[in-house]
Amino acid sequence: MSDADVIIVGGGPAGASTAYALARAGVDVMVLDRARFPRAKPCAEYLSPQASRVLHDMGVLEEIERRRPSQLAGMTVRAPSGQRLRGDFAASHGYRGFRDRGLAIRRLVLDAIILDAARRAGARIVEDTRVTDVLRDATGRVRGVSASSDARAREIVAPLVVGADGLRTVIGRRLGLVRAGRFPRRIAFVSHWRDVGDVGEYGEMHVERDGYVGIAPVDEGLVNVAIVAPASRADIAGDRDRYVASWLGRRPHLADRFRRATRVSPVVATGPFSVRAKRAWAPGAVLVGDAADFFDPFTGEGIYAALRGGELAAAAVRTALEHASRDDPLREYERARRREFGGKWMVERLVGIAVAFPPLIERAAASLARRKDLADLFVGVTGDFVPAREVLRPSYLLSLLFPSLAGSGTAATTPSPAHEG
Repeated sequence: MSDADVIIVGGGPAGASTAYALARAGVDVMVLDRARFPRAKPCAEYLSPQASRVLHDMGVLEEIERRRPSQLAGMTVRAPSGQRLRGDFAASHGYRGFRDRGLAIRRLVLDAIILDAARRAGARIVEDTRVTDVLRDATGRVRGVSASSDARAREIVAPLVVGADGLRTVIGRRLGLVRAGRFPRRIAFVSHWRDVGDVGEYGEMHVERDGYVGIAPVDEGLVNVAIVAPASRADIAGDRDRYVASWLGRRPHLADRFRRATRVSPVVATGPFSVRAKRAWAPGAVLVGDAADFFDPFTGEGIYAALRGGELAAAAVRTALEHASRDDPLREYERARRREFGGKWMVERLVGIAVAFPPLIERAAASLARRKDLADLFVGVTGDFVPAREVLRPSYLLSLLFPSLAGSGTAATTPSPAHEG
């Protein structure tokens, strides 16, 4: 006998989005998470303009905005040489997001709100419960999970299991679906600060020769600071607090801004990144969010991909529960993910290569600084409302890398209304 129709492992944005959509459709959903909410989570804490669409559909956008998240007009990027570019979400290229601004809010606040939305929709939320393994039947099909709570182990059975348990996914690893990439293999050191100088309405990425740092205001007057460095250098970061202070202090353009700032949260490490599932499903199970794919935090793909991926996973799981052959809808889920995120994955990997090789990022930054139309398109892609194809066109890439050959006209086409976010 089953304990639920669907077990979801992980109560973050991916798990909560999946649980909300399924519970609203009348599916009996049980969400298991090892934490007790609200809980902090190391993350850049950026929500793209298009993430607001999913939050609106979940009925939580107004509640989130009442918590006064930062409203981001766009992004700025500083190359190692000091060359700067800026892109705006609201721009003249013709694409529009669900909102003209991105949001930034602590995961401590965000995750609790969206998990409560899943609970109100009818999902059963079980906290303080660690999933340790998957259960399989004689054919190898997933039939549930092994979990422990209060030092007691138990088996929880359901026809379908959703792995929404992040980078270190137990579900994906036990099923042999997840593999670590060899490049770029970075680790992030995340903390919150108060009184950082010159913080405005733009998120910031400062690329250095040994990594990069993202700086963005969040809620309650705090600033999220996320230093991302090669995993090969992680051995020098045993004292994380000292490592972060030293990393910022060695760069005059950052040191001046942090001179009077106060770190108000512990430095938390997360990574290594570059994790990819060879496929996001197995008989009886699907992966969603970071458990299925996370390349690098530079383009801010995490939270939107988790929320939108939850919608896609819920649609596939609902169909699978009603389908004679439950694997066919799960195969279609894999195809739907590739249609939805494939272009962005390519952009993320190109950016990862550029960030790792200073001459490439310098050339790209110089072109984007001169051509704001190109910068706006790029930032729109990171905002999830400009199709990735716009920055993958040969004309755009030519303008980016060889501006003298590409001419001065815009590299983008004017979108039709059907293309708008």
